[in-house]
Amino acid sequence: MALDIKLGVTTWLWTSPFGSESVSLFPKIRKMGYDAVEIPVEDPLLIDTGIVKQALADNGLKPIICGAFGPGRDLTHEDPSFHKTSFDYIQQCLQISAELGASFVAGPMYSAVGKARLVSPEQKKIEWDRAVSNLYKVCQMAKSAGQEIALEALNRFETDLINTTADLMRLIEDINHPAAKVLLDGFHMNIEEPDIEKAIEQAGDKLIHVQVSENYRGTPGTGQTRWDAYKRGLEKVNYSGTVTIESFTPEIKELAGAVCIWRPLAESQDAFAADGYKFLKSWAAD
Repeated sequence: MALDIKLGVTTWLWTSPFGSESVSLFPKIRKMGYDAVEIPVEDPLLIDTGIVKQALADNGLKPIICGAFGPGRDLTHEDPSFHKTSFDYIQQCLQISAELGASFVAGPMYSAVGKARLVSPEQKKIEWDRAVSNLYKVCQMAKSAGQEIALEALNRFETDLINTTADLMRLIEDINHPAAKVLLDGFHMNIEEPDIEKAIEQAGDKLIHVQVSENYRGTPGTGQTRWDAYKRGLEKVNYSGTVTIESFTPEIKELAGAVCIWRPLAESQDAFAADGYKFLKSWAAD
C-alpha cells in the first residue's frame, strides 16, 4: 500500500546556520521534487521570516521548523537561568514557525544535546521532573502561538534521558498536554529500538513528523535500514505527514564536529538529496 506522505529535506544537508540567504537552496530542493524543507533554527536573529516566507511561496515548499539545542539550551539544568534561555529561544522558534505557516517546532527540547552521563536514579528523577514541568510550560507557549511541539528521542551517545519511543511516550504522558507530540528519527531508532515497527506503533496518533537517513547517516537506500519495517509501522498508524531526510554536510566544520561526521557520506550533498528523494519516492509508492 502506498504511503500518503510528503517528502522533505533539511538545509543542514548543505549549510549551517540557516539564515535568510539560505533560501538560495529552495529552487534546487523543489527541482529535485521535494514538497517540504526543514529549517533548523540555530540563531533566530539570522532569519527574516518575510524573506523566507516569500521564498517558500515562490518555490511551492512547505516549511518545517526544527530547534537546535546546544549546551546553553537545557530545560533539565539545575540553574534556572538555563531554563529562561531555553524558553526565550523556543518562543522565538514558535514565532518563526507561526509566521512561516508551519504548525509545530520539532527537536529534543527536553535537554541539551550531548548531555549523556551515568547518573543516579535520584538525579535522573530530578532531571526528568524538570523536563516535565518545563515542557508543560513550553506546551502552553505553543498553544498560545497556535503551534504544537514534536519531541524527539535521541540515541544513548547524545542523551541519557530519552532514548526510545517508550521513553518519549512516558514523557508525553507525564507532561499531559495536548500540544506535546512526537518526532521519530530513523537514525536514532536504528541504534536504540529492537523493533522499528512496534516503536512507530507506540507513537500512534501522536506522531506528527518523521526524519530519516541511513543507519550511518548516509543516503536512504544505501545502508542496512529496515525500510520495510518503517513502512509497515507508518501504515499502521495512518501517518500522512512529512518524511524528511536529515543528515549533515561535512564541509561546515562546527556542524560536522557536533554530529561526528568525519568523512563525506555521498559523492556530493546534491547527489545525497537527489538520490535520497528517488529512493524515498519509490519506497513510499510501492
